[in-house]
Amino acid sequence: MNIWDAIILGVVQGFTEFLPVSSSGHLELGKAILGDTSVPEESLLFTVVLHFATALSTIVVFRKDVWEILSGLLKFKWNEETKFSLKIIISMLPAVIVGVLFEEELEAFFGGNIAFVGAMLIVTAVLLWLADRAKNTGKKVSNSNAFVIGIAQAIAMLPGISRSGATISTSVLLGNDKSKAARFSFLMVVPLIFGKIAKDIWSGELSSESADFTILGIGFIAAFICGLIACTWMISLVRKSKLSYFAIYCLIVGIIAIITSFYLA
Repeated sequence: MNIWDAIILGVVQGFTEFLPVSSSGHLELGKAILGDTSVPEESLLFTVVLHFATALSTIVVFRKDVWEILSGLLKFKWNEETKFSLKIIISMLPAVIVGVLFEEELEAFFGGNIAFVGAMLIVTAVLLWLADRAKNTGKKVSNSNAFVIGIAQAIAMLPGISRSGATISTSVLLGNDKSKAARFSFLMVVPLIFGKIAKDIWSGELSSESADFTILGIGFIAAFICGLIACTWMISLVRKSKLSYFAIYCLIVGIIAIITSFYLA
């Protein structure tokens, strides 16, 4: 992987993390097109770094929300911010369980299997199409909703299933307000990404022996800048019920990916 490859993949990650088209799926497709020969573990390292960049962009965009949540927790009071934090924790449980018990199995999916990515993009398209037809409400995310949305997030650890698409769609289909669904979707992933980075550093999995930090750094910057733009844009799109356009996009890309896989086999 060279510098231009890192920039392209960083831009792809930055935009597709927040747009409901599967950032991990597009990264795998991008790696296949660019001829990335990294082993699954190395590909996963680059993917994790880019997700870390978009997590930081989420914090910047939702800095007021993050500050209110942290302030509420520090005051040790049972208020709206504390309740919201509890929902975030509940939503994390399914992904934590899947990540701990099936980490090696998940890594195997990040090795350029674009036929699988294509199939999962089609699943994402169906979810977005259904969610776009749901009525907008003023309902907030409940604790039980948070757990179900967390299950959707755990499933979205597979490349091709859009995390934002799956979580926002699930939340909307549960009857939650679209704006609140988008806010919850973007904030619920931040602790998971930071936790993943901390775990990998602690366990030594993010070793510097085989990592090219120049490439990682360039990809990180590209993903962070594009993430700032896409996060703000996506909030507006969800409010205007424009998810069907992304459903069509995912369907087309998914079919192309499946067809292309036969030629790359």
